[in-house]
Amino acid sequence: MSQPFTLPSFYVPYPARLNPHLEEARTHTKRWAREQGMLEGSGIWEESDLDSHDYALLCAYTHPDCDGPALSLVTDWYVWVFFFDDHFLETFKRTQDRAGGKEYLDRLPAFMPMDPSAPVPEPRNPVESGLADLWARTVPGMSAEWRARFAESTENLLNESLWELSNINAGRVPNPVEYIEMRRKVGGAPWSAGLVEYAAGAEVPAAVAGSRPLRVLKDTFSDAVHLRNDLFSYQRETEEEGELSNGVLVLETFLGCTTQQAADAVNDLLTARLQQFEHTTLTELPPLFAESGLGPDECARVLAYVKGLQDWQSGGHEWHLRSSRYMNEGAAPAGPPVAGGPAGAAGFAAAAGGLLGGPRGLGTSALDIRALITATGNRLRGHRHVPFQRVGPSLLPDFFMPFTAVRSPHLDAARRNVVVWAHRMGMLGPQPGVAGSDVWSEAQLIGYDLPLCAAGIHPDATPEGLDLTSGWLTWGTYGDDYYPVVFGRTRDLAGARVATERLSSFMPLDPTHAVPEPVNALERGLADLWARTARPMTPEARRAFRTAIEKMTGSWLWELANQAENRIPDPVDYIEMRRLTFGSDLTMSLCRLGHGRRVPPEIYRSGPMRSLENAAADYACLLNDVFSYQKEIEYEGEVHNGVLVVQNFFDVDYPTALGIVDDLMTSRMRQFQHVAAHELPVLYDDSQLSAEAREVLDGYVRELQNWLSGILVWHRECRRYGEEELRADAGRHRWSAGPTGLGTSAARIAAALSGAEPRGPVAAPVTAVAGAARTAAGPGGRAGSLRAAVPR
Repeated sequence: MSQPFTLPSFYVPYPARLNPHLEEARTHTKRWAREQGMLEGSGIWEESDLDSHDYALLCAYTHPDCDGPALSLVTDWYVWVFFFDDHFLETFKRTQDRAGGKEYLDRLPAFMPMDPSAPVPEPRNPVESGLADLWARTVPGMSAEWRARFAESTENLLNESLWELSNINAGRVPNPVEYIEMRRKVGGAPWSAGLVEYAAGAEVPAAVAGSRPLRVLKDTFSDAVHLRNDLFSYQRETEEEGELSNGVLVLETFLGCTTQQAADAVNDLLTARLQQFEHTTLTELPPLFAESGLGPDECARVLAYVKGLQDWQSGGHEWHLRSSRYMNEGAAPAGPPVAGGPAGAAGFAAAAGGLLGGPRGLGTSALDIRALITATGNRLRGHRHVPFQRVGPSLLPDFFMPFTAVRSPHLDAARRNVVVWAHRMGMLGPQPGVAGSDVWSEAQLIGYDLPLCAAGIHPDATPEGLDLTSGWLTWGTYGDDYYPVVFGRTRDLAGARVATERLSSFMPLDPTHAVPEPVNALERGLADLWARTARPMTPEARRAFRTAIEKMTGSWLWELANQAENRIPDPVDYIEMRRLTFGSDLTMSLCRLGHGRRVPPEIYRSGPMRSLENAAADYACLLNDVFSYQKEIEYEGEVHNGVLVVQNFFDVDYPTALGIVDDLMTSRMRQFQHVAAHELPVLYDDSQLSAEAREVLDGYVRELQNWLSGILVWHRECRRYGEEELRADAGRHRWSAGPTGLGTSAARIAAALSGAEPRGPVAAPVTAVAGAARTAAGPGGRAGSLRAAVPR
């Protein structure tokens, strides 16, 4: 059977190494699998299957430095997880037995008790037997925090198999954003990262385990593992298993391109994820160590964990080149597996010494110079952005919006009240002692018309409630404008971090707790809004609401760092962080304020609910990016715009990138509708929700529909992005762009030399992949001045 595409040239910057205890692990794991009933008689595997898959080789590649017993235990875990995958496929996916699959999965967490001495049920099948044995052998040497994290990732891996089963039942290929998110759980790489901590003796300190840098490292590791696996397993999954959750198939369907073009695009995304891993390691870990006060031993554990993840990437790639489980014709290295211990600089230099003659053998895939050069070019493209280029009025496609907007009758009063409030908070003038902090005028605030957005989001709000929502939107938009003006132009990242940390002190979890004296409008506004909003909340809701605000303000620091580096983020990192910079959690939390205790909190953390909220957030964020393109690219020199991100990643022109973004917006809206219509009812039944809780959640769906339709109306009617308004703002020294016209290039150079680096779109020819997209001819919209805003 011929391969459906030629495997691309992979970016593998670290040579693979082989654990010297390979044969010990092979012998042990075969005996263990037979004892658990996974071989003869299981109906899933025979001994020949286990031999040909060679999971011991996978683990010896991915954990090259651990001792023999640890390698054997890790190998048993991988034998178990692959057996589970095949067992679930044969028993439930092929028969499309969702009810049976759910009952099967519901029993498995009982075999992972947090207390190692707690009894477990009697196993009914090899999956349950193997899990009980592995858990008992693994967790005694790990902390309670690690056990909780590893149990959660294991449950995610198991339970999200129902998502794949549901997609097969519906005959539905997921969209790219949904796929990346769900694949992390289904694919199990976060689970693999937990085993890296065990095998490397590098448990991540609990104090930083939930931080953004560690989350990004795990997510980028996971995405790279899964995207690589998708390339190698495409033929088996699509031709033999009927699988619809494969990255190549997802992009092939979404872009409307050939399989080869989709495979190349997946490889580009894989490379971008690996480079994001490297960028986070080098730029975000050192500040994290200093800020969190980690000791030398703890820092060393984190770095050992990072090295373990790197080893896994390189070793996993080598295994895919050799395993009979995957499509790897023409890609396998020439040499046989070679055992070896830790490889230092001398080992790498020796391998590189044969480069001109053509390297051969274990690990030499890392020395593919063409792949390294290509990857370097892709990395540099993200930093070569030319600012402040003239792009003209933003193009507006025919947005897909299935919901009808409703407007609060209290809008006019809210418009008057928010201006009075902003004056009282000091937002409409310069801040004491802060140069260049005259961010807004009264005329600008009136034109931005943030109460219009609030009136669409909460059409049924009381007058007081509408004032509160208007205040939060005003405060968030003011802060989003304040940070780049006050901190971005001067590259004052340290000052921005101090200012951000102070903001948390104005959100006490105890409403009776005193707050510091505000020193500027941002602090004064937050203190006022928090006191009015948080007091009637439950303690749990208050904590969740503060976390949502802290995520938004923390994401502004991420934007400043990228701006300082003139770095356009990759698409996955951008979309995930854009939800935070946009304040999606904040505004959705405002929607949930009245739900109280009637809905179990775990429902909001469930896969379907997060999928619903993320789909809504992505649509709204990208909508804003489309409307704000001219403002951000031409007048602000911004690098955080979804259209620009697509332009840069696919190396395409503005109309083509806009078409792809519009297509993704439509896909995210249809995902929202799909979850609401098909996945939430199943969640209700699976969770045995009360009639009251179901009614509340159905109301929440309607609130999100109002949120989406209200934001679109706001963009169309307010005055924040029109050509006239943008020029007026520039005239007030609002933007860093400066003048336009004959001779003004010198002014832009001066701005760059002063630290306000200009930024603008990359004008590039359409590549084959993007040229094949359904939207390559450009969106069916109009060119014109824009009149809309969401905190950008």
